[in-house]
Amino acid sequence: MKDGKRMKLIEKLGRWCLLGCSVCFCLCVSAQDSLPDQAPRDRNSGPVYGSQAMQMLMRYVPVASGMPAGFQGTSGNQILDPERELDAFWKKLSVLDRPVRIVHVGDSHVRGHIYPYVVRKLLEEDFGKDAVFDVPVTYRTSGLACETGKPGLVYHIIGMNGATFESFSTPERIDEITGLNPDMVIVSFGTNEAHGRRYSAEAHRAGMEVLLSGIRKKCPDTVFLLTTPPGAYMRNGRRGARVVNPRTSRVVETEKEYALSHGLALWDLYDIVGGRQNACLNWSSGDYYQRDKIHFTAEGYRLQGQLLHEAIIKAYNDYVEIQLDGTGN
Repeated sequence: MKDGKRMKLIEKLGRWCLLGCSVCFCLCVSAQDSLPDQAPRDRNSGPVYGSQAMQMLMRYVPVASGMPAGFQGTSGNQILDPERELDAFWKKLSVLDRPVRIVHVGDSHVRGHIYPYVVRKLLEEDFGKDAVFDVPVTYRTSGLACETGKPGLVYHIIGMNGATFESFSTPERIDEITGLNPDMVIVSFGTNEAHGRRYSAEAHRAGMEVLLSGIRKKCPDTVFLLTTPPGAYMRNGRRGARVVNPRTSRVVETEKEYALSHGLALWDLYDIVGGRQNACLNWSSGDYYQRDKIHFTAEGYRLQGQLLHEAIIKAYNDYVEIQLDGTGN
C-alpha cells in the first residue's frame, strides 16, 4: 500500500471518529447546565475500534525497507501479481483461524536454510508462532517445521543442492510437498538452470509445468509464488576469470513469461536488486558472495530473507487496503 494513500485513509477514519465525538459533545452540552473546566484523564481505557474499517486498519503489518543504500539501479521491492492469485492466501492469513502453511522449495540457496529461515521467523513474529514448536534450524537439521496444531503461521523449507525445476518434478518430490498440505508454495529455482551451458528455455518451461501442475493436481487450492534467481558469476573458460553469468537474464525472462501467461505471482529478486546491469555488482560490492560467487554468505542470505519478507508484507497490506476500500470480496 502506498504511504500517501494510507495516510489519507487514516485521516478519513480520523474524521469519522471526530464527527462521532462532535455529535456526542453536542448532546452532552444540551443535557447539562455546565461543563467542568477539564475532564479527568482516563488512564485505564484504550481506543475502541467499533467499526469494521477500524478493525481492518489494525491488521496492517509494519515493515521497513531492507534494501542496502549502496545498491545501484534497484527497483521497487514488490510481488508482481496482476491476476491477484495470492488474494486467497492473504484472506486465510488475515483470518488465521487454523494453521496456514507455506512450503518453500528450491535449490542450494534454499537448502542452506538461512534465507528461508529468516522469512519464517519474521512471519511468525507478524502472524503468530503458536502453530509451531520453537526448534532451531541449521544446515544439518531438517527445514520442516514441527506443528503444534494451533492456529498460526507454518513455514516448511525443502531445498536440494544442485536442484532445478526438472529435478524436483519427480513423483516423490511432489508427494513430499503436497503431503504438507500447503496453502502457498514458494518456488525458488533458476541458478542451476542458468549454469547449464546448453540452457533451453523450452526445457525450463516444461520443468515448471510438470512441477507446478503436479502440485496443483493434488492440492488444487494451493497458490504459487515464483522467485527468480539472485544472480551469479561463472568461469570464462576452465581457468578464466569470473564473469557475470549471461544466461541468468534468459532464465529470469523465461520465469517471468511463464508466470504472466499462467496468472502466477512472481517475486523478481534479480531485477529488484539491479538486474542484468547491477545485480551481481551490487552483491559483490556488499561482500555478500562466497568465494565461488554463486553462493552467498550468511549475511547475504539474511538480506535476501529480509527482502522477501518485506515484499510479502507489502503485498499482504495491499490486500488489507482493498478490503478497507470496500472493493474486495
